[in-house]
This record gives sequence, structure tokens and C-alpha cells, in this order.
Amino acid sequence: MDKLFIIRQPIANELALLNETLTESLHTNSPLMNEVIQVYLESKGKQIRPILVLLCAKLFGDVPRAAIDAAASLEMLHNASLIHDDVVDESQKRRGLPTINHLYDNRIAVLTGDYFVSCALACSIKTNKMPIVSCLGILGRDLARGEIDQLSNARNHLLDEAAYFEVIRRKTASLFYACMQVGALAANAPVPMVERLSLFGEKLGLCFQIKDDIFDYYEDKVIGKPTGNDLREGKVTLPLIYAITHGEGSENERMRTLLLNEESLSAEEVHTLIEYAKREGGIEYAYETMKRIRNEAVALLADFPPSDIVDALIAILDYTIDREK
Repeated sequence: MDKLFIIRQPIANELALLNETLTESLHTNSPLMNEVIQVYLESKGKQIRPILVLLCAKLFGDVPRAAIDAAASLEMLHNASLIHDDVVDESQKRRGLPTINHLYDNRIAVLTGDYFVSCALACSIKTNKMPIVSCLGILGRDLARGEIDQLSNARNHLLDEAAYFEVIRRKTASLFYACMQVGALAANAPVPMVERLSLFGEKLGLCFQIKDDIFDYYEDKVIGKPTGNDLREGKVTLPLIYAITHGEGSENERMRTLLLNEESLSAEEVHTLIEYAKREGGIEYAYETMKRIRNEAVALLADFPPSDIVDALIAILDYTIDREK
């Protein structure tokens, strides 16, 4: 049985209500906008992030209405960022399906993303909890900053593990942090528990991005992301950073020269760098790093009584690391 199906079971009713809320919140009188929104609703993915919000709230009893609205808000903001990312990256596919910018054009995609942001803000206000609204604002800032920093690192050919983690903390982990935070806030959880759950979310998000980056070192047509796509865009991720910063000898110097001196890598050069990262243990190091972060995340749940919800949170963490796409 699908692991996510099992994880969803404790919050199946709340997820159904979430999707109703998304449909209602995004509905408009514009036929074109509704057409574009329908494309999104038919390809909205696994919804791991709103699942985290709802599970987190359920740790403290029945899921309140504020948690539903908070989950919908975060899901819309997340998808707004994806729509805008697809425009920036000129992506033609996401989740194996055509992107909005590919089906229509960049103008419609950008405006649709803006519309999602506005709907996310409106939905967050419905929670009547200013800390949740504030969390959404901070998240939007962090997501944008993470993407800008990643572009800056690529332009400056920065090969530094600490800088890599700072980027993925902002551009990916901040969203998982926010999911756990607003779920706990919606349930009026005690401050120490809000903090521990938020940090759990951040560590889950770090693992999510590291695993995503590993995919780029292997061919996978299903996810519509060819091998080496990140490198072609100048983004150097953890496996290659490790190989470059720990390797020695003339081959290492040659790899450094490729990364530091080439403005645009050829397909052959991308392949060479990927194979070097694999030979030098970069993939193994990335998995070891995820394992360490995973253990740190689980430790943050140690003070919570054993329950199906705690088990589900750990299951999502393990699913993130073990997933095939």
C-alpha cells in the first residue's frame, strides 16, 4: 500500500475539507483564470506540506478550522512560488505535466502566481491569528531570498557547504518549518512545543531538498528533470560540493577549473562532473547527511507521547528520504 495513503488516514476528512477550501478560495469570475486554476487543481501533487500542517494540529486534539485555512494558505503560497520558478527556469514540465507557462505564456503564469499569493494572504487572515499571518509574510521573504542567494552563489561560483545549507534552509526548509509552526499555532500549542515542531519541519525540509538534489545526478524522465539540470544552471549541490572540497590531485584541480572558469557547461562537462561526484563519494555523503539530520529531527519528537500522529510525522520524514521521485 502507498506510504502516503497510510500517512493521510488520520486526517482524511480534514484533507477533503482542505481541498474544498482551495477550490473555493481560488474561484473567480474570470473564465481564463478558472481554466488555469483547473490545470493546477488537476496536478497539485502529493500535498505533503498541508498534510504536515494538519498532522501537527492533530497532535493537540481535533483539527481546528484555523488549521484548515492555514494549510490552504501555505499550499497556495507554495504553488505560487513553483509557478514563478517555472517561469524563471523556463520549465516545460512539472510533476510530469505541462507547466502553466508552457501551456499558456509567461504573462499568464506570472499573474496566476500573483493571484495565488493574494488568495494565500486572504486565507491566512481567515484564521484570525496574526502570528499565522506573520509567519506567511516571513515565509514569502525567505523563499525569495533563498532563490536569490542560490543565483548569487552560482554567479560567484561559490563552492561552500555552509552556503549551500543556508540556501536550502531558506528556499525549501523554511516552508516545512512554517507548516509545522502554523499547525501548532492554530492548535494553540505551548511555545516550547511550537518551537520543537517547527525545527522538526526545518530538518525535514533540509532532507527533502538534499534528496531532490540527488535526483539530478541520475536520469529520471518521470519527474521531467534531466540529469545535470542544476549544473547546467550553475547550481552546485551537496554531492559535488563534497567531492570538490574533499578531493585532491590533478583531477580535482581539473574539476575545480571546470566549475570556476566555465560560464556555460557543455553536456559532456556536466557528465564529467556528475561522474566525479559519484566516484568521490558525494552521493554517499549526501545520504549520510540526511541520516544525521533525520536522527536530529526524530529526537525533537521525543517529548511527545507515542501516537499515530507522531508515527505519521516520522513516516513522512522517512518517506522523504526513501522516495524515488
